[in-house]
Amino acid sequence: MCGICCAIVLSPLQSTCREDHQAKLQRRGPDCSRHVSRRDPGSGYECRFSGHVLHMRGPLTPQPLEDDDGNVLLWNGEVFGGVPVGSEDNDTQAVLRHLGASCTEAQVLAVLSAVRGPWAFIYYQARRQWLWFGRDYFGRRSLLWQFAEGHKAVTLSSLSLSGAGSGQAAWQEVPAAAVYRIDLEACSLAGSFHLSAYPWRCPSTECHESDFRWEDVLGSACLGLNDSSLFLEAPVAPLKRQVPEEPLDSQNSLRTAEPLEVLDSLLLSGEMKTRAHQLLDALSEAVRRRVQLLPRSPGGTGVAVLFSGGLDSMVLAALADCHIPPEEPIDLLNVAFQIPLASPRSSKETKRVEEADDSAGSRVGFEVPDRITGRAGMQELLAMNPSRTWNFVEIDVAPEELRSTREKHICHLVYPLETVLDDSIGCALWFAARGRGTICANGTSEPYTSRARVLLSGIGADEQLAGYSRHRAHFKSAGWTGLEKELGMEMARISSRNLGRDDRIIGDHGKEARFPFLDEDVVSLLNSTPVQQKADLTLPRGLGEKLLLRLAARELGLGASSVLPKRAMQFGCRIAKMENRKEKASDKCSRLRRT
Repeated sequence: MCGICCAIVLSPLQSTCREDHQAKLQRRGPDCSRHVSRRDPGSGYECRFSGHVLHMRGPLTPQPLEDDDGNVLLWNGEVFGGVPVGSEDNDTQAVLRHLGASCTEAQVLAVLSAVRGPWAFIYYQARRQWLWFGRDYFGRRSLLWQFAEGHKAVTLSSLSLSGAGSGQAAWQEVPAAAVYRIDLEACSLAGSFHLSAYPWRCPSTECHESDFRWEDVLGSACLGLNDSSLFLEAPVAPLKRQVPEEPLDSQNSLRTAEPLEVLDSLLLSGEMKTRAHQLLDALSEAVRRRVQLLPRSPGGTGVAVLFSGGLDSMVLAALADCHIPPEEPIDLLNVAFQIPLASPRSSKETKRVEEADDSAGSRVGFEVPDRITGRAGMQELLAMNPSRTWNFVEIDVAPEELRSTREKHICHLVYPLETVLDDSIGCALWFAARGRGTICANGTSEPYTSRARVLLSGIGADEQLAGYSRHRAHFKSAGWTGLEKELGMEMARISSRNLGRDDRIIGDHGKEARFPFLDEDVVSLLNSTPVQQKADLTLPRGLGEKLLLRLAARELGLGASSVLPKRAMQFGCRIAKMENRKEKASDKCSRLRRT
């Protein structure tokens, strides 16, 4: 994980990145900072690179990283496959070696197409005076761009470096639909920027460019497809088109049975059992890649799970247990927002909350749904492996702390996204990732702050396995074909709706989010699985959505958590109850106004 930034101007730079801007980037990469410049006196352009490193793998390698040919690389990513990286090597060095050996456009694209794992990068190719940049196919790492007034400068950064006051150009997320190239010499001579886009060749019709117009013009900086008609190869298999004409009659008799009995009955089918094990194997390998080869100190905690006790987080925690050294604790980060006492409640709801708070011995208002399922999940994990130290971290957030922290940190990180949903998810993730709360030790509650640098997140499960309520609506109105189309759309837009925001939020604590459900092999497996085997929405909530994952969880040894209904984070942690209840998730959020 790194905080990366590059300012490019077509005439000599008059100002530098302010000290407070560097401090924001350094929060993402607290271990090492470095600055490098490249300029061409003849053409007049100048590039200033700034890198802030969170050390995760191999020897600590300062960024920007340079080679003997003058190439410069800023790399905010992880190589989990595709490009050889030894267990003791640093992936930034490995990527620069391969890019440095690439002379042509096609060769650069071949390197980027090969990498398996999340990345955002900025690469100065010295011999050609080209600047390359972009994000991985799913957009798992944040990268923003801003074109300055007068259109003589562009800044690329992991996060926005300026406020939204008058006179400031807007920041935008760099679309993950492509990687981009600037011919610095040609643009300097022309006096304006022209960006060449190299799109991913998509494996299905629901591909990235469906939401992006290549003819868009950002001021006088024209963005268009590259003249060579080159592209990157998508890292996942095509989405399979195979749906039944009618609902699965064989499951009609299961709709009134006990949920766990339904799963056990379905696992008697050889095909469903095989599918469940295929998913379990792919997820296990994805988790292994993400929790091993980390810098570890004796007795320290290297990995945490964003943990609600729900299906996704329970599966990730159980799989992490299989691959993390047995003597190492695993932190389970569980966040709860206090419902103000003055908020309207029915007398029945008030009595239930007060009884839950009293029975748990917690502060009033924090016994939210995710806290209840989280504790139950913790007990389930403890039963599976009682020798592991499971740190269930109760992170309580009071309204006054939420308001002050949102204004000071979170607004800036969520930007340029701005909806009520972005606010809710962003705030929940920021406090969860900070990891400051309490744990129960020796029968008493003690302050605890997680030191884990890797946070496992379950994002991607709902998008691929029909976990959201809107999927039931599409299935009801358009059947299997409509559901499959919606799942394709979910993955096509996940970069712009979720992942850049989540990376900015979590990275603010000098920690790195990792997404096993978005591992390329996992996505390829699910893309090749018929939709009716991934989900059967003729079955009730807690069964039909994410059916295949529930079967995998059952095979993994999980019990009650494998049949919990889907509950969105903003409702489970109760942040959605703290604000105006009449707001819609898609409304523009007034609380995210920045100064």
